[in-house]
Amino acid sequence: MYLLLAAIVPSLIIIFYIYRKDRYEREPKRLILLNFFLGAIVSIIITTILYYAFNIVLPLANRMSVFQQFVKAFFVVALTEEFSKYVIVRYVAQNNKSFNEPFDGIVYALTVSMGFAATENILYVFEGGYQIALIRAFTAVPAHATFGILMGYFMGKAKFSKHKTILNLLGLLAAMLFHGAYDFFLFIDFVPGIWSGALASLVIGIVLSRKAIRHHQNNSHFKPL
Repeated sequence: MYLLLAAIVPSLIIIFYIYRKDRYEREPKRLILLNFFLGAIVSIIITTILYYAFNIVLPLANRMSVFQQFVKAFFVVALTEEFSKYVIVRYVAQNNKSFNEPFDGIVYALTVSMGFAATENILYVFEGGYQIALIRAFTAVPAHATFGILMGYFMGKAKFSKHKTILNLLGLLAAMLFHGAYDFFLFIDFVPGIWSGALASLVIGIVLSRKAIRHHQNNSHFKPL
């Protein structure tokens, strides 16, 4: 039970933080909960199916190959996982009438990402214990949060733009690029000290996420004049 809490609580804390940042017109809790569970279950199922397909079509067996690890990071893991989140945000959240300002893109994409991160975290923490829970609470879970915020920033703009398709795909691309960069530096751990690249990408993602949050806060349709 305590391991389960250790795995899930970091995601819930981040959702609560973003929920509080939605200052002017907060989203229905039931819809947030729905998107969390869709991220935790449906996006995991989509990811698993796509993983199997990639492993058949594009087997990457040499973990000492920088090129293969690059392909794995960006085009297998990042694209697969972020696409599975994107589908839910695009076809469930973005079509809902409660999605009525750009900041809502951040709220829902973050919530879906935290659902995904919670399930992923459960698998890792049940295998590795409290030490893994602590490490991932300050690395992998915040990383998934930044991927979701960056995706949601563009998808929030897309809802109210005539360039909806382009902006939606920019959101997917932004999440994929940061996810791929984060994983790539971890995958090539046979290069001494290269893991610091993952830390750098996380820090940059956090900085950009904070800017994205402030931008949509300042441009809220519901901000008092």
